[in-house]
Amino acid sequence: MLGIIYVIFIFLVGKEFLPKTGQSRLWLLLPASFGVGTLAMGWTTYMAAFLVSVCLGQEEPLFWANLIVLAAAFIFLAVIYWRRIRKGSKGLFSGTWVQGEKRKFPGEALFFFILFVLLSWIMFYVFYIKDGTLYSGFTVYGDYAPHTAMMRSFSRGNNFPTQYPHFGGEDVKYHFMFQFLIGNLEYLGLRLDVAYNMMSVFALLGFLMLLYCLAGRITGSRKAGALTVIFFFFRSSLTFFRFLWEHLKAGDLLLTLAGNTSFIGYTPNEDWGLWNFNVYLNQRHLAFGLLIVAMALWFYLEWVEAGAGHEEKGIRWLKDRFFTAAAWRSRNLEGALAAGLLLGLTTFWNGAAVIGGLLILMGYAVFSDGKLDYLFTAVVAVLLSVLQSRIFIRGSAVETSFYWGFLAEDKSIAGVIWYLFQMSGIFFLGAAVLFFFLKKRVQRAVLVSFLFPLVFAFCMSLTPDITVNHKYIMISYAFLAMFWALAAVRIFRKRRPGKVLAVILTVALTATGIYDFVIILRNNGPGHRVTVSMDSDLTEWLCQNLDSTDLILTPEYSINEVTMAGVMMYLGWPYYAWSAGYDTYGRAAKAVEIYTSTDQEAVRKLVKEEKITYILYEEGMEFEGELCREDTIRELYPLVYQSDDGRIRIYET
Repeated sequence: MLGIIYVIFIFLVGKEFLPKTGQSRLWLLLPASFGVGTLAMGWTTYMAAFLVSVCLGQEEPLFWANLIVLAAAFIFLAVIYWRRIRKGSKGLFSGTWVQGEKRKFPGEALFFFILFVLLSWIMFYVFYIKDGTLYSGFTVYGDYAPHTAMMRSFSRGNNFPTQYPHFGGEDVKYHFMFQFLIGNLEYLGLRLDVAYNMMSVFALLGFLMLLYCLAGRITGSRKAGALTVIFFFFRSSLTFFRFLWEHLKAGDLLLTLAGNTSFIGYTPNEDWGLWNFNVYLNQRHLAFGLLIVAMALWFYLEWVEAGAGHEEKGIRWLKDRFFTAAAWRSRNLEGALAAGLLLGLTTFWNGAAVIGGLLILMGYAVFSDGKLDYLFTAVVAVLLSVLQSRIFIRGSAVETSFYWGFLAEDKSIAGVIWYLFQMSGIFFLGAAVLFFFLKKRVQRAVLVSFLFPLVFAFCMSLTPDITVNHKYIMISYAFLAMFWALAAVRIFRKRRPGKVLAVILTVALTATGIYDFVIILRNNGPGHRVTVSMDSDLTEWLCQNLDSTDLILTPEYSINEVTMAGVMMYLGWPYYAWSAGYDTYGRAAKAVEIYTSTDQEAVRKLVKEEKITYILYEEGMEFEGELCREDTIRELYPLVYQSDDGRIRIYET
């Protein structure tokens, strides 16, 4: 019950913090209220819990934090509504949410209701709890492993100051606030899958509402807005057509189409599902980050529209956009501050989305007057990001370096172009052609701006794993989809040949994504799910006996009864920590020595130096391919836990 109240307060508090503008359409207000309210409630709860835990030493910081925040939210809303009623307001909510849109509202409402149902179904399809068992699909469980461990470190533990559960005892380099939100909702009584899926649906649906509104405003077509959402779900690529051709020649096309359960791909890591809707199923906090970005893009679109309204061309246009007072004079410094705060506060919800959003705004700024506002937004966002990084991270948050070509095997210009063509078909390369067919200057300006994250992904690296740059390409893809939607709608308005061509274009842009979606359903269905017992005696023992100051050495676990306890593991599955910037190789070598050495003094010294307080041994285990032994550990440390089947034993150091 408290969890539901918390979610309701998110929407109500968020709406009251929104600036009062003439735009009050429901499809803007709902996602904006959710986004602002989530940031406000999430950060205040986290900071209150942090202070209660670190400064006051309370063992149940979330209890006091939620008590304070929920009480404050209740008083805040009560005062506002009481004042509004005293002033004669007809209801608790001022204004109308369907301004001038009454004829189109039913159709839009039906469209978003269908989206809500579909998103809810697919979220629960890949991640749900039934009869005390957690089911997580094959295409998503790898990402859910570190996320659920982080959630449980808050709901079942006291992860303040916050650490990364798969690399405990260190700082937290990975954006974790969405996971904190889910952990807090579980603490307040919502079942883990309900909390995770519900907030994921709200975040993704909210982003799609804003994407629809942005597309409608930029293209001038609601039909293009709806088609943009469809293109968002189903990616463009040559992959499916090449797959068809190869198996058609081999004579096993129908059999392969019916039985395949793996993502298809011919470019590096494409078979991971890097480019399809699976990204939004396993990286659910990305959708929330994009929701905040879409809010900022909507706000600044007015600047681009004003700048595009000038009739100058060539050198005169360039001079007026950069070398006049109007080009830099602030238009709305208060709004710029709000946009900067929103983006900056989103850094530890999803940092990639913030970087992508700032890149698009940089493109906006090139074509706009009022550049001081953009600069102010960027400075505020960056300062907040740096401040949070200094609080949560020891050392540098990112390692910026030039890296040309992304995952293209041939790093030449021709090789990169060919890679783009294989990976996305006509989508990105064709956008350059669409540019010349756009009639409005604002559309051309926005299209170029949406390409900035794509360019960044092919030129820069921020982490040890260049593959994570795929998020920036996905961000460009999500927003550029509106221009292909506009092209399809315009072509469809022509006579019969145009309608046929529009259908062919739509099929070409979605065929690979549709087949990917089929694979998502197959590879997360019955028999294709990882299971974890939610009633595990091991999980409960760990929750009761370990806290965030303990560090437990375990096998390289991904997701299981240990990770679901939210404990701080010395080294969980290495890829999670390595891709976030941790020294996994150093710890792996030390873990191998502890698990395989016969030298008791060396083991005792190493365990003490690494501040390991518990060692878990699993029957027949290996670590980094090395067969482990228990005799040295057993002789050094007392046994404090043994599972009912005798398979797992834990020693306290």
